[in-house]
Amino acid sequence: MSLEALKYDDKGLVAVIAQDAETGEVRMVAWADRTAIEKTLETGQAHFYSRSRGELWLKGETSGNTMAVRSVWVDCDGDTLIYLVDPAGPSCHTGAETCFFRRLDSDGTLVEVGDDSAAPTLLRLERTLQQRTASDAGKSYTKSLLEAGPTEIDAKLREEAAELGQALIKETDERVASEAGDVIYHLLVGLVSREVSLRELFAELSRRFGQSGHDEKRSRQ
Repeated sequence: MSLEALKYDDKGLVAVIAQDAETGEVRMVAWADRTAIEKTLETGQAHFYSRSRGELWLKGETSGNTMAVRSVWVDCDGDTLIYLVDPAGPSCHTGAETCFFRRLDSDGTLVEVGDDSAAPTLLRLERTLQQRTASDAGKSYTKSLLEAGPTEIDAKLREEAAELGQALIKETDERVASEAGDVIYHLLVGLVSREVSLRELFAELSRRFGQSGHDEKRSRQ
């Protein structure tokens, strides 16, 4: 498909979803004309078309919160794009990480939920655990683990991993999922304790795509 084949609206625009290439979080939705798409492909930086100002704009040109574009994807109808991006800072003009921090409930009420945004589950869990660092250890299991330190977290990880291993051998699928959840939770607590982000973890996993597992192991020896 060429740029000519895209289905622009009557104003010559297509919708663009900016999605974090590592975490999968939707950061914002904007519009682009052909020129904005061409500039994006040429420079590797997210360009859009401002309907209110009637002009091309580079994301982060004034704020510094740019978006490096890894790839551009086209939907089946050709009228919507996804920019897979590496955001350099918050994406919303309000200063929020994502523009989607308000939820419309079933009764029509609009609720501002802040960090509990429409993010993927692992990202929401990471943010929740980070918030627990300010909690009372007497009320928060996560905080008590963080205060106990790496040795206690290591012990819990080993314990939960052993239980998952046993579940894989002889338990139900539901039990396997439950034990895997325990392992992932304790793994994330460990990452939070070391201030290693999910973004860093996902970047490492992305690096390994296309690489043989045997080759990857040999590279660490």
